[in-house]
Amino acid sequence: MTPPRTPGGRLAAWAELLRVSAAFSVPGDALAGAAASGARPGRRTLLAAGSSLCLYEAGMALNDWADREEDRAERPHRPLPSGRISPTAALTAAAGLTAAGLGLAAAAGRPALATASALAGTVWLYDLRLAGTPAGPAGMAAARTLDVLLGATATARTGAAARTALPAAALLGAHTYAVTSVSRHETRGGSTRAPLAALATTAATAATVAGLRRGAPTRLPADRREAAAPGPPGPRAARTAARVGLAALYGTTAAVPYLHAALNPSPPLTQRAVGGGIRAMIPLQAALSARAGALGGALATLALVPLARLAGKKVSAT
Repeated sequence: MTPPRTPGGRLAAWAELLRVSAAFSVPGDALAGAAASGARPGRRTLLAAGSSLCLYEAGMALNDWADREEDRAERPHRPLPSGRISPTAALTAAAGLTAAGLGLAAAAGRPALATASALAGTVWLYDLRLAGTPAGPAGMAAARTLDVLLGATATARTGAAARTALPAAALLGAHTYAVTSVSRHETRGGSTRAPLAALATTAATAATVAGLRRGAPTRLPADRREAAAPGPPGPRAARTAARVGLAALYGTTAAVPYLHAALNPSPPLTQRAVGGGIRAMIPLQAALSARAGALGGALATLALVPLARLAGKKVSAT
């Protein structure tokens, strides 16, 4: 029997389809990209964040449309197999959100539009061809990397900003690769190798961001280089504490559920590991902003954590 389609129930179905709690992991990409580019965030950064959100949600809708037959057998409670949302509506939403994302990127300039176009193509390629294949994690990592570069190219309005922001984007891409590798086992469980590999990736990423291991240097703009230069012990200690503290928060948020899934690779614990990996993106984005000297961007990103937790209590991120 198809559930009754009350207005509230339909809204909840769309929130579930779009996984709105996971969407809070997206705006920090633009802020981290802006920080890594060396440009100050502004209106174009907001346009990049809006574009990222639209393309991310387009991917969510398209993912369920592409997986509707598989979900009918493994996740009959999802909005499409349960009949709460039609496949046509989901596909239309994916196309409309993609167009909106490209329109917002165009308003931020040609470099941003070029990056967003590559991102949109990667999202559609992943959902229609790569998801569920060995190339899936690489496809998802490429999408997240491009999302960070979108924030950089939109804010700096130059394609060269992508090169400057690439080290930060690659770190978020590596984290995304690890999360996606774990997610391939979330319905059946049984994999110890994937969460262990994700645990190792998390440790290496956290150490790199915190400055405990050698990584690609972050090029700061002149005003931030001046602010980061040797000065009074207090400000230097505060900057270091912010970077190290946020890296530690990222590490613990992701590592604990990964460890649990490695010790007991059951579907519920594997799903929790995926959720933890998604939530960990926010402190990682904040840590990358702090690493680039943008403490304001780091704090703005970190403010999304309680909102993501609140939304996660109502709508699952996986």
